[in-house]
Amino acid sequence: MAKLIKNQAIVEDAWQVLTLTEDQNADSVEVAAGQWIVPLSVYLAQPALQSRSDVAVWLAGDDEPADVAPYLAQLPLVAVHFPKFADGRGYSIATLLRTRHGHTGELRAIGDVLRDQFDYLTRCGFDALQPAEGKYSDAQLEDALRNLKDFSEPYQTSVTVQSPLFRRQRRVAA
Repeated sequence: MAKLIKNQAIVEDAWQVLTLTEDQNADSVEVAAGQWIVPLSVYLAQPALQSRSDVAVWLAGDDEPADVAPYLAQLPLVAVHFPKFADGRGYSIATLLRTRHGHTGELRAIGDVLRDQFDYLTRCGFDALQPAEGKYSDAQLEDALRNLKDFSEPYQTSVTVQSPLFRRQRRVAA
């Protein structure tokens, strides 16, 4: 079973991520029983999935967050896929889901999620970080969890911190 960092704790996770192969179509791929995170295209192409409480959605970098917005209240979680380290579109998607579309449920980063990114991923609104299975040992995940507390006060604004540091600091008149 895969492990992930969720709400500042390491937990085991039963959700499986469905990816389409080249010979599969979004409207005909079968989603078996169990907890599945399916591509947005599959979720939209198969309306029967929208009534299942054991089906969640993942968005690719080229998916439009507004397309999932009508379903946010009923989804158990929304994931954003990072296909490679250099692809930063997932940060924008997470920010849009939290700010523009008001998503308050679980928001999970999946794919090529690296430890160096964990702090900023959480600042963009992700509350669950799922590196590729086998990417990190349990000890490395524990270290990464401790590293999330390295910075107590970020300078910049973000989804989690609405004001820059200079506005949050109390100043004494000279």
